[in-house]
Amino acid sequence: MSLFAAAGLGMLIGLSLGALGGGGSILTVPALVYVLGEPARAATTESLVIVGITALVAAIGHARAGRVRWVAGMAFGAVGIAASYAGTAANRSINPQLLLLAFAGLIVIAATAMIVRRRRCTDCGEVRAEVTTAASERHGQVAVLTTAPVATRSTAVAKVVAAGLVVGFLTGFFGVGGGFVIVPALVMTLGYAMPVAVGTSLLVIAINSGAALAARSGDATFHWSVIIPFTAAAIASSLVGKRLADRVRPATLTRAFVALLLAVAAYVAVRSGTALLA
Repeated sequence: MSLFAAAGLGMLIGLSLGALGGGGSILTVPALVYVLGEPARAATTESLVIVGITALVAAIGHARAGRVRWVAGMAFGAVGIAASYAGTAANRSINPQLLLLAFAGLIVIAATAMIVRRRRCTDCGEVRAEVTTAASERHGQVAVLTTAPVATRSTAVAKVVAAGLVVGFLTGFFGVGGGFVIVPALVMTLGYAMPVAVGTSLLVIAINSGAALAARSGDATFHWSVIIPFTAAAIASSLVGKRLADRVRPATLTRAFVALLLAVAAYVAVRSGTALLA
């Protein structure tokens, strides 16, 4: 039964990762804990394996379609490596139920960020993003408008660094990818079109997951009977998610997934809060 449950949950996570470039990984830990019965701390470690591998495979699919900016993605990921080690250290010292309660709050933040991201991307339009993306492809550098003032470019770099540190810490602490932070950072600061931001965010998620996993390698517990079917299903459905993103209105996907996130957040908050008070 756990084999089929792991595969089914993996399909859901992979689908959202491939279609939205983030948000799906945040469901991995609650799924491992409440559906498959994994301990909270072990679940955050196993999540890194599942999310990291799935994101890497999905990124390759997006790269073939020209939607990954490798230089920006690797720079973003490198910034978060040290922060991922700090997040891992904090994970080891927190009460597991308090960790899950904080996770419920993070899910709500992720859902809110996805709504805000969708509205902002609609408002900002695609013209500026496409011009910026074309400039990036010509010069092979991080996409910043060459006509922008130095102060504006410096501000954009500072925002990317700050976002990279936040994502790195979240990855180490919660075992999540942080795509809900990465995608809006790439769109709003570097002017990427949404498909490019989604593809690049997957590369960043893979880098941060690998760094956080390396930090836990000495005392990590891996239940491969859960990880393997979960990851395999997530990889397969992430490829489907990429195709889904091409055919279904992004706003429709976002609204449906936000509703799911909020329902999961409420469930996790009630379960962990009750356990803390018991």
